[in-house]
Amino acid sequence: MSSDLVIVYHRQPYEEAVEDGKVVRRENKSPNGIVPTLKSFFGSVDHSAWIAWKLADDPADPDFEQKIEIDDEYGQYTVSRLPLTEEQVREFYHITSKEAFWPILHAFQERYNYDPVDWNNFRDVNRRFAEAAAEEAAYGALVWVHDYNLWLVPGYLRTLRPDVRIAFFHHTPFPSADMFNALPWRREIVNSLLACDDVGFHIPRYAENFVSVANSLFDVDLGETVPVDPTLISEGTALTERTVRNSITFEGHRTAVSVCPVGVNTEYLDSVARSEDTEQKVAQIREELGESPLIISVGRTDYTKGGVQQLASFERVLEANPDLRDAKIRLMHISVSANRNMTAYAEIQAEIEQIAGRINGRFGTLDWQPVALISRALPLEELVAYYRAADVAWITPLADGMNLVCKEYIASRYDEDGALVLSEFAGSAVQLHHAVTANPYSHRAMDSAIIQALTMPPLERKGRMKKLRQAVKADDISNWRPGTLEIGVSNDQPAVA
Repeated sequence: MSSDLVIVYHRQPYEEAVEDGKVVRRENKSPNGIVPTLKSFFGSVDHSAWIAWKLADDPADPDFEQKIEIDDEYGQYTVSRLPLTEEQVREFYHITSKEAFWPILHAFQERYNYDPVDWNNFRDVNRRFAEAAAEEAAYGALVWVHDYNLWLVPGYLRTLRPDVRIAFFHHTPFPSADMFNALPWRREIVNSLLACDDVGFHIPRYAENFVSVANSLFDVDLGETVPVDPTLISEGTALTERTVRNSITFEGHRTAVSVCPVGVNTEYLDSVARSEDTEQKVAQIREELGESPLIISVGRTDYTKGGVQQLASFERVLEANPDLRDAKIRLMHISVSANRNMTAYAEIQAEIEQIAGRINGRFGTLDWQPVALISRALPLEELVAYYRAADVAWITPLADGMNLVCKEYIASRYDEDGALVLSEFAGSAVQLHHAVTANPYSHRAMDSAIIQALTMPPLERKGRMKKLRQAVKADDISNWRPGTLEIGVSNDQPAVA
């Protein structure tokens, strides 16, 4: 059955496990996240499809179940799985995407390494995604491609199916031309993206960077310059833009450039925060803490997340403020491993563990350890209880496309209390105007920001949180409609190739 909406994303839209020798597919544990968010659009059309990859020992195995039909609360949809070998995944995802693309996207050029990239493998994987999407799409369907590891899909798909509408959403930062053009495949990548009908970004800065890159590589006609929505202008933050181009035309094809920050499921988080189980957990946490302040920090073990810099700041703050030591302040630092088999992330994890151990060794006592370092993911329900119990959330990535942790924290604080310290290099900083902003590249800025949050008068703290909650509710995931293409509306005529 052909589909009016085809979502192309590298992950499968469910959690898969083996029980008693049989494959069991379960719904994602939480409705808060990108996978359930994308699946929520399935209800807009009669039938949808999802394209993903699945690890296979032998991609040619005739018993490999490439297509499965799902009928669940999100609707009826087909999941088309591309069988990839472990080596293909390693080349496509861990090397090309993570060692070459990821550092450039986050402006860490010193970590960029394209020597081991197998570009032909990346092309082949992207081509196969495009072929699968072309096979599933109905005439005039919307094919919605997600994120940088599928950059080449739109170009291949436009050739295969000139009738479909193609949208692309970028979930990471998009860097300036000076940074992006370090990629030797820059023209091929951008040429593919310009085959889209719409390319979407979280914030205006990333959209403007994309326009600048396209303008540097091709002879393009730039669309109208339009003012940025005031809700996305936060004075004093690094990522604010005041105007943005709304389209790029290349070789007769117009690509709309859209901006739509992703949010969180505020209703779900609010219900979890108000539940009896959460209230009991919060009371237990606060009883164990006594009068000790609690700071919570949550992120992946990734050099872009600034975990090392944050712990170094905490050490300086403890050293300079004996009153905080007397108060037995605690930092709950949750740093979940991103890719355990990659050297870059293993080095960051080792450094985080070293600094946390040093802090506890320098300042800890028999009954007080300043840093609780947790290197595993906590269930969201447990995490929400810590959000509710924490005096401060300290979220200071060096670069981040959006960052939803800070929005989860705000959505969980129905008591309208708690302070947020947020890096000005997180995309969410342009929306969350009443956070305490910090520059993680500056010792003074980092240290003063956490002190400001810890010593903030209650009236100011509550006033800020009330306004932060208003911003997050207005940005609820149910309102996320990225792009200029309407889901469920087909073209009468083929798109321009």
